[in-house]
Amino acid sequence: MQTDSELMNRPHRGTIHSIDARVIDQQAWPDRQFILRLHAPDCARTATPGSFVHVRCNPDIPMRRPLSIMRASAGEGWIEVLYKVVGQGLTALSRAEPGDLVNLLGPVGRGFRPDPARPHAVLIGGGVGIPPLVFLAETLAPAPNAVAFLGSESPFPFAAASAQLPLPGTPATASACMPQLEALGIASRLASKAGLPGSYPGYVTDLARGWLDTRSAEQRAAMTIYACGPTPMLRAVKELAAGFGLASQLCVEEFMACGVGGCAGCVTPVMIDGQRQMKRVCVDGPVFDGAALFSDRA
Repeated sequence: MQTDSELMNRPHRGTIHSIDARVIDQQAWPDRQFILRLHAPDCARTATPGSFVHVRCNPDIPMRRPLSIMRASAGEGWIEVLYKVVGQGLTALSRAEPGDLVNLLGPVGRGFRPDPARPHAVLIGGGVGIPPLVFLAETLAPAPNAVAFLGSESPFPFAAASAQLPLPGTPATASACMPQLEALGIASRLASKAGLPGSYPGYVTDLARGWLDTRSAEQRAAMTIYACGPTPMLRAVKELAAGFGLASQLCVEEFMACGVGGCAGCVTPVMIDGQRQMKRVCVDGPVFDGAALFSDRA
């Protein structure tokens, strides 16, 4: 396996496409959340879980928006993104209809890297950080040793269902799941402090911690945590992983301008080979080794 420093220094030329993608479908979900499917064959063919597209929401709005890829079909040539409307740009994007063209750059970024030495995947997603975990789950499936914990303070952008796959070690209050993950054979449970039906009434990291407490040291030694969500949640995931001695890979959310590594407007401090380095979230990330992020040394 390549080291972090080798991966960080890899070239990105020729890997990012500029595409006028045709809107196939757009679904509205509660709390101004949308799932957008775009015909973008070049992007779909090379997208990986954790990569994103940099979308021009409207020809009159020059600043692009980074949106994580939630699903991709290389065979059918489409990608899906989930977003929540915040601001003028995404408001404009929410008005896009089938047949419209949306310009995007992608796929961008360094995604999740499943570790064969720790094949048991623990997926933790929060809010609009859920999409990369859905993509990762589809890539891992069938994965009987994978589990997923999803949290949101808004209604989930999918129709939650009563869990059928058992997940010993989770409380009875966590009875709902994401059906798409169950269909892949991956047990999932939901968490929310907003009183959503069937959801654990607390933080998603607390739900995951309770489950990890019931696992043996031998079981945990084979696990890797993969997570995406708001920064406070990612900080909590890092602490969770450290507390149980687990490896973790965290997909960082960040504002960015160019989105392709040119402006260095999205840099974040990362510890690489014991050295504090400033890395670009767009192309050096957005997925980083969890132990390298949010350190006092960084």
